[in-house]
Amino acid sequence: MGQALGCVQVDQSTVAIRETFGKFDDVLDPGCHCLPWCLGSQIAGHLSLRVQQLDVRCETKTKDNVFVTVVASVQYRALAEKASDAFYKLSNTRGQIQSYVFDVIRASVPKLDLDSTFEQKNDIAKAVEEELEKAMSHYGFEIVQTLIVDIEPDEHVKRAMNEINAAARMRLAATEKAEAEKILQIKRAEGEAESKYLSGLGIARQRQAIVDGLRDSVLAFSENVPGTSSKDVMDMVLVTQYFDTMKEIGASSKSNSVFIPHGPGAVRDIASQIRDGLLQANPPQV
Repeated sequence: MGQALGCVQVDQSTVAIRETFGKFDDVLDPGCHCLPWCLGSQIAGHLSLRVQQLDVRCETKTKDNVFVTVVASVQYRALAEKASDAFYKLSNTRGQIQSYVFDVIRASVPKLDLDSTFEQKNDIAKAVEEELEKAMSHYGFEIVQTLIVDIEPDEHVKRAMNEINAAARMRLAATEKAEAEKILQIKRAEGEAESKYLSGLGIARQRQAIVDGLRDSVLAFSENVPGTSSKDVMDMVLVTQYFDTMKEIGASSKSNSVFIPHGPGAVRDIASQIRDGLLQANPPQV
């Protein structure tokens, strides 16, 4: 209807290309425009000025012969002041951008190994953006931003990388565990050494107290009982301790301790006692 009345409407963020008898005439900005079709004027097409995005998947090989798929996201828009170039010079804008992305990525990634490709993806994106900006500016397009959004190695390579990472972490965990066990053993040994040291001090003090007590007892007994020597007093104390020990052993219902003299001389004495006991039980027959 608008064409029939000689008027045309151009939407916001869009420009229209006007031709007169098939020749480019003007770029129509958003709004309402008079279009005298009877004089050969017509709208050849519309061109969006909005920012558009193109995702490009490019398969290439790294320096260490690992095949990867690089996903680049290119954001671009047509320039209003160069709308005629953007409309007429390129028949397939997205295909042209994709070709440039392929060219730059396949020229940059083979110079890097796999780890460097991940680390320097911003440099790759910058190289793609500079090349696209230089090429597409002649066709009336502006490259707003270029991003490397993903780098996908082959599935087997990814699995191998994960296994290497897992093995490294397990090795680190084993090292940390060994260090922890080492610290525990050191602390345990230090604790045992300190315990034995304190136990030795306690035993030494106990024996010192026993010796002091025996000395006092011997001196007191010798003074109060005339005619006794220190040896007699010590023999009596030892006999008393022996019977006290036997009493404590006999008082326990679950005691299974047997005190036997030891040493070569003691063994000989025990053998003699056993032989004498057998002879007394079985006197020889005459």
